[in-house]
Amino acid sequence: MVKNLIIVNFLIIIGIQAIAQERADERERMVKQQLISRGIRSKAVLDAMRKVERHRFVPTEVSSQAYNDYPLPIGEGQTISQPYIVAFMTEALELKPTDKVLEVGTGSGYQAAILAEICREVYTIEIVESLGKQAAQILKQLGYTNVHVRIGDGYFGWPEAAPFDAIIVTCSPSDVPEPLQQQLAEGGRMIIPVGEGQVQELVLITKQNEKLKRQHRLPVLFVPMRDKKGKRY
Repeated sequence: MVKNLIIVNFLIIIGIQAIAQERADERERMVKQQLISRGIRSKAVLDAMRKVERHRFVPTEVSSQAYNDYPLPIGEGQTISQPYIVAFMTEALELKPTDKVLEVGTGSGYQAAILAEICREVYTIEIVESLGKQAAQILKQLGYTNVHVRIGDGYFGWPEAAPFDAIIVTCSPSDVPEPLQQQLAEGGRMIIPVGEGQVQELVLITKQNEKLKRQHRLPVLFVPMRDKKGKRY
């Protein structure tokens, strides 16, 4: 009986290892086919996308699609962005290991995990309580001690932790929130989708001599930024 139990445990371990390798292979294909082929070059970003297990951040029923080239639903009317958009926005910030980053719109927690692989500290805010708590739990389970999660209105940023070397926004306001502009450090970078409805543009903002410079980078479609009552910013 003991021998049979050992054999069963051994087979279970082999099965788990095989599944882990299969998912790692999926991430490698994702990086090569969806990211490198489209011009993502940052080694830090590519390494993070290879390492972070995206399937851990999506509902079980769509886990098999985790590494496909499109967004996925995560509940509460929200989505996890397609891998390319995550990589594109992260690379645009030109992050350094010493950077402190603010993320507005935690969602599943996946983008925060990518940032945490690259930067010193990540502060992330989610207005939907259930999503924020779930993301915080997953990030904790995966060992991300440098990610700080807050339930709240990201429009106002995180004043007591400011200034931030970089800010990434994963929901679309009508214009760039003034509090986020103020919380961006001198020399800092912000990537944010701006616009309403089907007309949104991904904008890269840099701060030099207290002045903001905007660069339009990519047409996108994100969920709108809303306050706690559901009113659109």
